[in-house]
Amino acid sequence: MASKPSSSTLLAWLVATALAALAWWFGSGLQPLWWLTWLAPLPVLWLAPRVRAHWAALAAFAAYVIGGLNLWTYVHTYVGLPLAVIACFISLPGIMLALCALLFRRLSLRGHTLAAVFAVPTVWVAAEYVNSVLSPHSTFFNIAYTQMDALAIIQIAAVTGLWGIGFLVLLFPAAVAVQASLQPEKRGRLSVLAITVLFIVTAVAYGGWRLQAPPTASMRIGLASLKNPVKPGLNTAVGQALQVRYMDVLGRLAGQGAQILLIPETSLATPDATVPAFAQLANQRNLIVGAGIDFQGDAQAERNMSTVFQPGAASPATYSKHHLLIGLEQYTPGDTYTVLESAPRIGLAICKDMDFHDIGHAYAIRNAQLLLVPASDFIVDGRLHSRMAIMQGVESGFAIARAARGGRLTLSDDRGRVVAEASSERSDAELVGDLPLRQTHTVYGRWGDWFIWFDLIALAVCLTLAFLPCRTQFGSDT
Repeated sequence: MASKPSSSTLLAWLVATALAALAWWFGSGLQPLWWLTWLAPLPVLWLAPRVRAHWAALAAFAAYVIGGLNLWTYVHTYVGLPLAVIACFISLPGIMLALCALLFRRLSLRGHTLAAVFAVPTVWVAAEYVNSVLSPHSTFFNIAYTQMDALAIIQIAAVTGLWGIGFLVLLFPAAVAVQASLQPEKRGRLSVLAITVLFIVTAVAYGGWRLQAPPTASMRIGLASLKNPVKPGLNTAVGQALQVRYMDVLGRLAGQGAQILLIPETSLATPDATVPAFAQLANQRNLIVGAGIDFQGDAQAERNMSTVFQPGAASPATYSKHHLLIGLEQYTPGDTYTVLESAPRIGLAICKDMDFHDIGHAYAIRNAQLLLVPASDFIVDGRLHSRMAIMQGVESGFAIARAARGGRLTLSDDRGRVVAEASSERSDAELVGDLPLRQTHTVYGRWGDWFIWFDLIALAVCLTLAFLPCRTQFGSDT
């Protein structure tokens, strides 16, 4: 039976767990403080080599589960997930940090200082990648999204995808923790410090350089979201009244010089993809008008569709949502991509599609400069979900105009800058702004998840060092 910790060790365990939980509470979730995310793992990583393995794992797990309860109201009250699913959802980061702490501890005690530091980000990034592949929600709540306010940091996503951001965020606390390691060799700690500083400074310098690039064009875009019943039929009195309200606000935005207009996902339900009033507005005012509709023209294949009306076009350009929200959407998913025949090159996507990298890759290959994204959010997650979409633009090199019901209206460039924003979370909202455009080709947009292979190779090396026979240890592995 494992011995109980001494009172001083127990106090250190409680303090480390509490500090990590507090930092994770405010450094994750719907409104994260980005700099706290970097500090959250530090207390338990400092603790890990100083206590037995099961206590180290328990501290990491408990800290992130307690901190993760900041999502309870969102996932339980707003989204309505079953309790079993909520438990798995909130526990996952705790399991991931526990694995990080265990491998960090083992390598630290074996004297593999550099491997111990790299073990933390490699384990975390590998786990997040596997989760993105297996989860129906893909990258939702990836740690990289906590950094959206740190513009210089998130530019690395143009090279590595969001995986590189997560790597840096976990590398930093591991490097700091090892400076106070029980392992006595100074040279190892200094090497870790130098490498970590090099990685972070290089990323920030690259980000600062990338943010200086001037735009090559600009589009004035208007977004609008009106409170309305769910998917009112266009042939009903409610639907007709909503269309009249939208025509009024879209006309007002056009009067402010908007060249493109967009309203949210499934704003109207209709058996015909052509909405005559929107088509007429596009022709009369020489505009591009985008609208999210519930397309009911095929009884066997109802679709969540984006329709875009262009001047002189005989019919609207259409796109059907690829990635549906399981349990809430019963549509037939789409499997094609749409780029308007215009300059600049404009692609179409819908809401949850922007959680998945296949959308970004597809439009990067098609050289899209701007994506029009009608959306619908759960009120409290408006900011988070808009930032997830914005990250895709940084990764794959396009600006985004996103109009969400119950969320945010955002215009963002391909560097992740939000140039205009309005809240539709609890009221009608509209905005118009000039969105800078560039002809951007990113490494990630072309090569995809190449960084994951380097991460997995580094993780394999760390695991090999952790479990090969070792003659010298500075503490117990148990």
